[in-house]
Amino acid sequence: MARRCELTGKGVMTGNNVSHALNRTRRRFLPNLCDVTLLSEALDRPVKLRVSAAALRTVEHRGGLDAFLMKAKDVELSDRALGIKKEIRAALAS
Repeated sequence: MARRCELTGKGVMTGNNVSHALNRTRRRFLPNLCDVTLLSEALDRPVKLRVSAAALRTVEHRGGLDAFLMKAKDVELSDRALGIKKEIRAALAS
């Protein structure tokens, strides 16, 4: 399973551990991913996603999953999130 947020695209970053003697060794910075179930109001059903804690705060700030996905760029979203966005757009149109 990829360590990537399905809503924002945030992934693993790399850098250095730097000791007091300035010795540098490579390390990985992992995103804080959470398995969450978000409720879609347009679809009237829960949606399971793997998102970062920062994305979860943003979803709440924008007023829910539907509002977040309508504002999000398609490039940042995962394939599953794009499918959900398409379903929501169809549900709102009808």
